[in-house]
Amino acid sequence: MDEAGSTPGSKTDSESDSEDDIKLSATAAAALQQFYLEQQLENERLNLAHQGNLEDYQPQEDWQLSQFWYDDITANALAREALAVAGENGRIACVSSPTAYKKVKELKPETVEAKCFEYDRRFQIYGQDFVFYDFNDPLNMDVSLKNYFDIVIADPPFLSEDCLTKTAMTVKFLAKDKIILCTGAVMEELAFKLLHVLPCQFRPTHQNRLQNEFLCYANYASEGLKSQHH
Repeated sequence: MDEAGSTPGSKTDSESDSEDDIKLSATAAAALQQFYLEQQLENERLNLAHQGNLEDYQPQEDWQLSQFWYDDITANALAREALAVAGENGRIACVSSPTAYKKVKELKPETVEAKCFEYDRRFQIYGQDFVFYDFNDPLNMDVSLKNYFDIVIADPPFLSEDCLTKTAMTVKFLAKDKIILCTGAVMEELAFKLLHVLPCQFRPTHQNRLQNEFLCYANYASEGLKSQHH
């Protein structure tokens, strides 16, 4: 053993730490580069959207905002159900469910009004259809929207009693009567208590799979979603 306490040819602790730091720095640099690339692509998509290419715009999920976008099958099913309920001159509100709103916008006739209630200001690209919404301030909205919508689709961003309770306040404020709620199976009892919704046979799915069991609920008889109501 030498004075440093290492065998000849072996790496000292400081040398090993240095190599670990280099590897960590390389990993961090690669991650940062990927982040900047994604931000650049996101900005390019947003610029195109501002130029009028709204149909092609799909923002990246922001996990800090607990964003998990529906896949196309789910967005299509929810949009078609909402349009069937609303009718030719109806009004549809999408609360914290921008992918559902996007599909409604694609499919709806001009006579149908749809609003996107959303915290993420990237969706301001939808102009007058965008309404800034923070579930922590559930009734901070124009009084003219009270009981204004024929159907409300809501997807609370967090699986918590607080979030669902406050989102339910918003939904009851906006809806005339019909409600579609998409949230975790663990919220079933509270969802019924707050909004009198029951699980449907239709199961929402997402572009990125969620670990939590996710359900679709409704407070009315729906053939399309096959609700349990009678």
